[in-house]
Amino acid sequence: MNENNPGPREALEGALYEVKRVIVGQDAMLERVMVSLLTGGHVLLEGVPGLAKTLTIKTLAQSVGGSFGRIQFTPDLVPSDLTGTRVYRPDTGRLDTELGPVFANFLLADEINRAPAKVQSALLEVMQEKQVTIGGETHPVPDPFLVLATQNPIESEGTYPLPEAQLDRFLMKIVVDYPSPVDEEAVVARSIDVPHAVQERLGAEDLIRYREDVAEIFVSREVIAYAVSLADATRRPVDYGLHDLGPLIAYGASPRGPIGLIQASRALALLRGRGHVLESDVRDLARDVLRHRLVLTYEALSEGVSADDVLERVLDAVGVPGLHAVTA
Repeated sequence: MNENNPGPREALEGALYEVKRVIVGQDAMLERVMVSLLTGGHVLLEGVPGLAKTLTIKTLAQSVGGSFGRIQFTPDLVPSDLTGTRVYRPDTGRLDTELGPVFANFLLADEINRAPAKVQSALLEVMQEKQVTIGGETHPVPDPFLVLATQNPIESEGTYPLPEAQLDRFLMKIVVDYPSPVDEEAVVARSIDVPHAVQERLGAEDLIRYREDVAEIFVSREVIAYAVSLADATRRPVDYGLHDLGPLIAYGASPRGPIGLIQASRALALLRGRGHVLESDVRDLARDVLRHRLVLTYEALSEGVSADDVLERVLDAVGVPGLHAVTA
């Protein structure tokens, strides 16, 4: 594959490399954001302030050549602040449409849980329908369109947690952790250097074309069965020998879970240079795709059990594609 006409893997790795020249120590997050781009899914990022979530999305938009928008969610927002509104012009006597900040290729919804439910629903409707209706006119958002919403896990006062049905619409929930000391040293060193000028390495039209390549990635029935088994084990843990998990899970992953898991795994296989999905692709993405689809009981919360704790047990129990249950 020559430089003038690189294949999907080379082009996508080039875009990731450009982002990594700015962002240090978040390789897993960057890979999963690229997977979301290739599948058209949206991402919920959870992490404390200062972990480069905003910079990541802005840099990605520059390397892919798309437009970037940011909305700081606050309790006083109204839906029209996101989607747009009709404005009366006294000089012309007409109502003109002013489109809101959601009309961008990459939209950062910062601290989405600080806005009331009506505003959250307006954004999630755009995410689902890829369009906005203002004054009876329908306006499609740009393609590609990716929403990365953030929420701060250490503050609860003045927040409005997303309902489970709305959380389920996100393809992934990525937990962003602190960088290692070595990576943090690199972050600090770069902060005192001249900022790197990000170059466009991938056009938006290229990204759309590579989505067609993702659709050609082969998925065997065994791998599909494995993804379904992981979701099913969160609904019927006793059938998989996980008797102690039954009292900890109120509701398991919905069918959107394995659907999203297979879609994301196809994109990951393309990023890794393969034409087929492996069990390891599904396993690598299982926590990110399923963690926000679990509803734990009060007993689990009181014992400090997290969704990741549950999924760790599930991944240990469901070990081989095609093996739907284990004996107790």
